[in-house]
Amino acid sequence: MDTTQHLVHGAGLGLRRPLLNQLLESPPKAVGFYEIAPENWITIGGKYGKSLRAMTERFDFICHGLSLSLGSTDSLDEDFILDVKQFMAEHQIKLYSEHLSYCSQQGHLYDLMPIPFTSEAVTHVANRIKRVQDILEQKIALENVSYYAAPGQEMAEIDFFNAVIEEAGCDVLLDINNIYVNSINHHYNAEAFLSAIPSDRIAYAHIAGHYTEADDFLVDTHGADIIDPVWALLDKAYELYGVFPTLLERDFNIPPIAELLKEVNTIKSMQDSWEKPHEKRYAHG
Repeated sequence: MDTTQHLVHGAGLGLRRPLLNQLLESPPKAVGFYEIAPENWITIGGKYGKSLRAMTERFDFICHGLSLSLGSTDSLDEDFILDVKQFMAEHQIKLYSEHLSYCSQQGHLYDLMPIPFTSEAVTHVANRIKRVQDILEQKIALENVSYYAAPGQEMAEIDFFNAVIEEAGCDVLLDINNIYVNSINHHYNAEAFLSAIPSDRIAYAHIAGHYTEADDFLVDTHGADIIDPVWALLDKAYELYGVFPTLLERDFNIPPIAELLKEVNTIKSMQDSWEKPHEKRYAHG
């Protein structure tokens, strides 16, 4: 993969408000870019607004949306999309990404719900993505999501995902942990799924921890350390496609920054080991 195509580079970190002041005072060198949910920041002014501005003036940022509800039959909230467009312009934000899911049906559901894997849904979602891209005047990246039921399934998850990406003409936010979680919960081969991703569309990736409810049931929480099989899947992705920007997500049980940076450094070490194959392969603990 030609890394010059990417709008951000290196290892990233999801910016959460409790981390803001510390990151601003002592920016970690390992972090190449940050990601924020625009819903949590568009209306923020005062001290936090000034601190965010100070960060976006110095570092590359991506917006990762939570509420666009691309799979819903509700009308697209075009006023919100315009707000996002203005926010991205104000802060020179490089990219907007969202989930291949929905979270509204005549009101917000406060969870990411699975879209039926059908050809009708492919067309419906792709048309909505194209409308978003027309308003933003740029491509968005679409994330493969974790899901716990597959209502009305007519095709495999990977076939549905790829069909939406192709018809919408959008890019991919590759969530490594979601592939692993779904592979356990829905009994498929994670590497086979990974191998079928359209690599030329990968804008960046997420990696995170999850909760083990049972041996055959994992919950995507972003609230724990990343486990070895998920690290191994990221390593496999770099082997298949070359290095792409990869961001650590942590939403709950947020540890001190020093602990978060251990995982960011693992991402960076893995990237360096593939970019500099003569060096020793990465190690994580």
